[in-house]
This record gives sequence, structure tokens and C-alpha cells, in this order.
Amino acid sequence: MIQFSRVGPRPRVRRAALCAAVLVLAAVAGCGGGEERKKEEPRQAGHASHGAARGVPQGLPGMPPLLDPNDLYAADRPNMLSPVVKDFPSRVYVPNTESDTVSVIDPKTYKVIETIPVGEQPQHVVPSWDLKTLWVNNDRGHTLTPIDPATGKAGKPVDVHDPYNLYFTPDGKYAVVMASMDRELVFRDAHTMKRMKTEPVNCLGVNHADFSPDGRYFIVSCEFSGELLKVDTARMKVIGKQKLPFDGAMPQDVKISSDGKTWYIADMMADGVWVLNGDRFTEPWLMPTGKGAHGLYVSRDSKSMYISNRGEGSISVLDLATRKLVHKWELPDGGSPDMGGVSADGKVLWLSGRYNSEVYAIDTTDGHQIARIHVGDGPHGLAVYPQPGRYSLGHTGIFR
Repeated sequence: MIQFSRVGPRPRVRRAALCAAVLVLAAVAGCGGGEERKKEEPRQAGHASHGAARGVPQGLPGMPPLLDPNDLYAADRPNMLSPVVKDFPSRVYVPNTESDTVSVIDPKTYKVIETIPVGEQPQHVVPSWDLKTLWVNNDRGHTLTPIDPATGKAGKPVDVHDPYNLYFTPDGKYAVVMASMDRELVFRDAHTMKRMKTEPVNCLGVNHADFSPDGRYFIVSCEFSGELLKVDTARMKVIGKQKLPFDGAMPQDVKISSDGKTWYIADMMADGVWVLNGDRFTEPWLMPTGKGAHGLYVSRDSKSMYISNRGEGSISVLDLATRKLVHKWELPDGGSPDMGGVSADGKVLWLSGRYNSEVYAIDTTDGHQIARIHVGDGPHGLAVYPQPGRYSLGHTGIFR
């Protein structure tokens, strides 16, 4: 198997102008670049979920009904903490991929208060579906380290092969491991992490994901082969695949809009975000945002999306209603803003500085830098915790 390093900068590749049609490239052996796009299955309509409000579309069986069919993030308002997490101390957990540690920051003082040793190459800190556990994804150590967010103490690691990233199905039944190097989506019991089903993927670098409003499918980015997958949640099966129309595309974070109609996929080589209709899974179009577009985060009022441009040390702000970029915030002295999250009150955007061994705290009212905090080497998928929301879909915190 061809191996790709996850630590350190990736080499730039030659980029061509956007094409009118999908470029079917087979640059990487075995990635299926020459395969025609599969015809995706239509989104399933259905009956009302148990306890669902009138007008709320059917959800995946067992999935909590949406609070507002027009706003997927209605449960994420400022300080709207679940009873499960309301007494947890507010912390920022930073996985340092090259130091094999997690730095713990007190957001009140902007200082590191603890450093937790974990497994080899921790990539993301992921809140569990039930909000009770933080899972550290030790990708090359092939383990998940549980952290109790009530005490901040790490527990006994759980053996899980190649856990680059981690998501949870909206019904809370399964964890979905993004086994990037294994080229698999591995569905595991959400609590015990026992392997339940393995879905091989004919692409390279399964990476990030997000779920449809009804939870019945999710979109996955494949960063090393520049492709997107559409996956049926209940069947645990890939039902669609397409190559992004950009030479050298490298898709990263995936996030659905608050109205549930549009998907955004950051692309660090195309220097922008792809705008996708997930239901139809037709070819997306590119919105330029900045060099090295990487992480995507929705504001607490559901009106804006923050886009970290890792290659130029900036954050673009997208108005979700108009699909227009309204601000670009430059970090003083530059930096490499990567992954992170928004504070519980919505006032601070926290981002790791991937190649600068630091974390940035950014004021969401005007974009000024509040603090720049030194951490371990290779900080990546930091988690701000707790955050508002009823349950977690994974990554560094996708809450509904």
C-alpha cells in the first residue's frame, strides 16, 4: 500500500484551471480515478420520527428529531448545554501529533494547565455521541484514548486500527472510524468500539464527514485522491462517488449548512470550499476563500461559517444565507490555522496552529486575535468542550 505521511507539510502539486467537466485522473494506482461516477440513490422520504414536531422530515430510525427543520444547529445556541455536560469544566483539548500528547488549555486564563501522554500520532479529540467521553484518535498507535471530561483524566486505551478520524451515526448506535491508510470506513459499536462492519472504499485518504438533515446519508472527503463519497447510513454502504473537478484537489473538512440544503467541503489545494448539493450529488462548484482552506465551523446563531485558511494564516467568514464571503480575518504574525471549534458562548473561535506549535483564540465579533498559546508539536484536531448540543456526530464537535 502506498503510504502518505500525516505529519508535516504536504508537497504542493501542479494545479490546473477549473475544468467544465470532472477530470478523471488515475494519478495514484488503485484509487479508482478512472471509474465513472456511480449513480447515487435518491434520498429516502419517510414517516415522522417518534416525538418529531410537525413538519420535521423523517429521520434515521432512533435519531433524535430536529428541533427546527429549517436550522440543523438550533440546539447549539450560546450556553445551551445538555444536562449531561453542564457541570463539566470548560477546557480546550489539543492533540499534538508529533509530541504524542494532549495539551489542556483553560479558556479563562488562556494557559496550558496539563499535558496528557497518549498514543502515537494523535490526530483529533472527538466527543462521543452521548457526550460523556472524549476520544483521542491515536492514528499510528492504533488506539483510542478515552478522556473523562468531568475529571480530565485519561483512561485505558482501546485497540482500534488506523483511527485517523471518528464520527457517530445520528441514532447513536455506531462509531464510524475513518481508517485512512486502511482505505476503509469501519462501523463499530459506539460504546465498546467492537467492529460491526467494514466498508472498503476505492479512494485514498478518507478524512472528514457530515450527515444529512435526516441522518440517512453522509458525505465523506478523500483527501489523497481528491474524491467525495456518499454513504447510506443504515446500510453502511457507499452509494455514490465522484472526482472533484480540480487537478490536485485535496478535500478536507465537510460541513452542511444550517438550512440543510448545501454542503461545503474545504480544499487545501484548490484554496477554497466546494459547494455541493448532497441529495443530488451532482458536480460541485468552487468558492475561493484563501490559501490552504481547511476547517469549517458554524457560528452559534447559525448565520455564519468560519473557514480556516491554513496556508495563509487567515479565517474567512461566510454568510450562509447569501453564500457570500463577508470578512477575512488575518492572524497577526501569520500562522497555520487548522482545526478547532467555537466556545460555548460563541464569542471565541479556537484553532490549532498545525505547523507553529500553537493555538489561536480569535474573537468572533471582529476577528482580532485574543491569544496565541504555545503547545506541543503538530497540534491538529482540537476540541472545545463542553459545547451546546444534545448529541455529537463526532470530529472535533458536530453537535445537533
